[in-house]
Amino acid sequence: MSATTITDHAADRPNFWDRHIMPRLITFCCGQPAIARARSRIVPRASGCVLELGCGGGINLDHYDTRRVTALAGVDPSPQLLEAARGKAQARGITADFRAGYAESLPFEDDLFDTVLTTFTLCSVRDPQAVLREMRRVLAPGGTILFLEHGAAPDAAPARWQQRIEPVWKRIAGGCHLTRPVAKAFTDQGFRVEGADSRYLPKTPRFLGWIEMGEARA
Repeated sequence: MSATTITDHAADRPNFWDRHIMPRLITFCCGQPAIARARSRIVPRASGCVLELGCGGGINLDHYDTRRVTALAGVDPSPQLLEAARGKAQARGITADFRAGYAESLPFEDDLFDTVLTTFTLCSVRDPQAVLREMRRVLAPGGTILFLEHGAAPDAAPARWQQRIEPVWKRIAGGCHLTRPVAKAFTDQGFRVEGADSRYLPKTPRFLGWIEMGEARA
């Protein structure tokens, strides 16, 4: 599940569920203790000028090492989640350029960011390959992509459940896919993945709990 709904572009067709229920559901699920612990392992690595994909809700603001971050920007299509993120940043005294938009077409210049961070977001984008190309475009030479995502389980039983449940899950969880590969998506686009770690989240159904984290460089 994503911290936002960067696509299936549900924000283009707002309804009661998209406006009121889904943002609360996603914020609740993405803030669970096991996920928060995973975030605490990846987000503090961000440094320099940072772009966060799926910044809505401001969940990662609790984990940045502000001594390492010189500037923070983000993108999210959900007005409700963006409002929450901006309010949380202001309350913490953090200056952030959080913009409405989609990860497939980032509203930022080329070669701008030292770090691009994506946490529980690639599962819900419409076109993951386009997002990876956009991340490469805005990443400064020598920059780093930090990722923490859930995706396709490596074991047969949970993988079968993911395939069965995904059509319904996408409808209730903001376009979230259960069967997308994570690290492989980066390597298929020519990125070099370093420090990768993968595991099932504790106390979580295995079809929902497979996560992968690490760093990717062009």
